[in-house]
Amino acid sequence: MSHTCARSVLALGLCALLGACTSPPSSSGRAPLQPEIASGFTPKPDVVTRKFAVAASNPLATQAGFDVLKAGGSAVDAAIAVQMVLGLVEPQSSGIGGGAFLLHSTVGEGTLAAPKLQAFDGRETAPAAASEDLLLNAEGKPLAFHAAVVGGRSVGTPGVLHMLAQVHAQHGKLPWALLFEPAIALARQGFGISPRLHAQLKADAFLRLDPTARAYFYQANGEPHAIGHVLRNPELAVVLQRIALEGVQAFYSGEVAEAVVRKVQQHPSNPGHLAYSDLANYQAKERTPLCFDHAALSRVYRVCGFPPPSSGVIAMGQILGMLQHTPASLMSSPVDTVDGAPDARWLHLYTEASRLAFADRAQYVADPDFVSGPGGDWQSLLAPAYLRERAKLIRPTALLQASPGVPVRAQGSSFAPMVEQPEYGTSHISIVDGQGNALAMTTTIEDAFGARLMVKGFLLNNELTDFSFVPRDPQGRAVANRVQPNKRPRSSMSPTLVFDKATGQLVMSVGSPGGAMIIHYTAKTLVGVLNWGLSPQQAIALPNFGSVGGPLVVEGGRLAPATLAALRERGHEVHEQALTSGLQAVVRQKTSDRSEWISGADPRREGVVLGE
Repeated sequence: MSHTCARSVLALGLCALLGACTSPPSSSGRAPLQPEIASGFTPKPDVVTRKFAVAASNPLATQAGFDVLKAGGSAVDAAIAVQMVLGLVEPQSSGIGGGAFLLHSTVGEGTLAAPKLQAFDGRETAPAAASEDLLLNAEGKPLAFHAAVVGGRSVGTPGVLHMLAQVHAQHGKLPWALLFEPAIALARQGFGISPRLHAQLKADAFLRLDPTARAYFYQANGEPHAIGHVLRNPELAVVLQRIALEGVQAFYSGEVAEAVVRKVQQHPSNPGHLAYSDLANYQAKERTPLCFDHAALSRVYRVCGFPPPSSGVIAMGQILGMLQHTPASLMSSPVDTVDGAPDARWLHLYTEASRLAFADRAQYVADPDFVSGPGGDWQSLLAPAYLRERAKLIRPTALLQASPGVPVRAQGSSFAPMVEQPEYGTSHISIVDGQGNALAMTTTIEDAFGARLMVKGFLLNNELTDFSFVPRDPQGRAVANRVQPNKRPRSSMSPTLVFDKATGQLVMSVGSPGGAMIIHYTAKTLVGVLNWGLSPQQAIALPNFGSVGGPLVVEGGRLAPATLAALRERGHEVHEQALTSGLQAVVRQKTSDRSEWISGADPRREGVVLGE
């Protein structure tokens, strides 16, 4: 990102934060900023396998997962190997300094046994010393986005390693230490900088400010090392070796933890509150997955995702549930055969349902250890009767403003709605192992390169900027997703597993990076595969689109001018821009005599699928 672009980003972030704080977000001309830059569109084929499949966002990481599965490892074993390599070769998106959500399905014993579904929460937490004014300046105004991000202020307690250890204890087959070997070898021997990493390094305005990161990623003249330049990371190799041999306490205590805390607390201009005790006391959590029914092509699917603090499955379930009560339910294949895009009629209905869902998201969703769902149950936001009533608000023309609903009658919310603000990063992994166990894992350090702080070979997250910068409205009502000590910030990460409701059989694993747009990228792929009968690669390659409460944003150059005109005639403010999803999907495909897996990776990023 150039310095001119950086100033533009700061201005847009401040504009978003200082918007109408007393009412729900409305269409104000703000398009969602994207977590990472666009780096091309390379068409990819579907990959068909019979035994197992792993889809990840970098070929070296996918290869590590493939090797683990080939050696008889479980889906969880493969995910650990993939994550360790991703943190090395795709450091802008995830790593051991961040967090993750993992949804896991275990094949039931017996042919008719239902699978066991679990949700593992490795989301970062706010430091114990954090307060709700963390993201405000001395005058009590919200900081510009990157003014909050860059430095120690935004760093939450990393959770991904603790979560992976928890899930490995239940579902790992291969030794923990073995799963770190691919990343340790790559860190010692080096890997070539990919075109995408190079482009991201060149575009970023802030990473060079950290002396350690500058020395690793950049040349003496401040330019990033060239594409193909071999990066070696011996410091990270040492850290990973210790975690492999000693377990995750080698990260959460001792020398590594002390180095992380020093880096955060001693930042010269923007220090943070993370303390040694925050790392020592961190606990990953197992939560109850949230599921909803989705009828398509004469079948009923059970779509399952991550509960709060994720907002993903609630928003997707609301959008798809409302569409069932609109003419969209009769559009069996509203894909324009000329440009491969949904037509204006369907896009209008989807956008209106999205804006209603995001209004509820802004009002209700936050860490469930601090905030209860309406009526004490998050499922109330997915209740069919409630969604049927919400769908009645969808008209032939665009809503002027979408307001939150009241899922439980006579019980409104005492919270103020959260003002729309930027959301960023992540990477996604979808895996099915040789026994049919599956996972969807979305992993993050939030913004590209996180807080732009490098310590012992890895980058620290800026996850605290996923909290609401504005903690209260002018009337003093608290925002549900405000900063509080030890709280997990709301997320859009949407790792999703889909099952055939009648048989319980796994149908699909899917997810994506992309900030708040993750919800739309994942929903688009679900609709493409389940409703329109597309292959996963075809569904992933469909143009991206969506609204996070404001304008409808569509992938630049992918919709016909007539489609854009028709949307504007319906009253939509339409923005065209790059929408760089990073979707991965693995789908069960039945042939005449067997089941096999057909998988896809996003053509907008470097991801690949491997399996056999």
